[in-house]
Amino acid sequence: TEDEIIVFEREMNEFWTKLKSVYGTEQINQTLTLRDSCKEAIKALSEKWSKRLKEGDVMLDKIRDYNNEIPQQRQLISENQERFTEIKSEVNQKEEQKKDLAASIQELKEELMKRTEIVSSKNKANKERVERLCKSKVLFEERLGLEIRKIHNEQLQFIFRHIDHKDPDKPFMFTLSINEQGDYEVTSCTPPLDCIEEFQLKVRETNNFSAFVANIRKAFTALSYK
Repeated sequence: TEDEIIVFEREMNEFWTKLKSVYGTEQINQTLTLRDSCKEAIKALSEKWSKRLKEGDVMLDKIRDYNNEIPQQRQLISENQERFTEIKSEVNQKEEQKKDLAASIQELKEELMKRTEIVSSKNKANKERVERLCKSKVLFEERLGLEIRKIHNEQLQFIFRHIDHKDPDKPFMFTLSINEQGDYEVTSCTPPLDCIEEFQLKVRETNNFSAFVANIRKAFTALSYK
């Protein structure tokens, strides 16, 4: 250190003072030259080690800073790992939800296809029934004095005449449709008949439509005589 160097120089000066009184000038000059060389070497060595010490202090400061940063870096890494785990869990949940949603959509598609097929089948059956009824139109008109009209919502209107002997042109009518279950259903009847529900149930059981129409005409005829 600098203090040690000062003490050392002071001791050297004292040493040279004593040495002068003992040795001659030539020896003293040689010794002084040696002393100066020694001082230069010591000075160079001192500067070298002073620089090394400063560099060491800088290195120690960097090490301390690094050691201080290590816990922060570890904390940051830990937080990132936790966040990564959370994100991974969320992704897995989303994937499961996506699978469930895809399965639900597939089920809905299959259900829709089944319902579409059922509706299509019922519509086809209803259309065939309506067509059969329309083909029977001429027969009913000729034998029963009946007029059949196709009205809104795929309904058929049956109009009987020549029932009331007092007024042959007076209409007696009922409207028929085919419901969602594919059954015959009377939606209106003029004049009203108490037995219309009974006739409706019977035609659903027997599917004898000609007898159904004939029974209604008979009921209208009986009503006209009251």
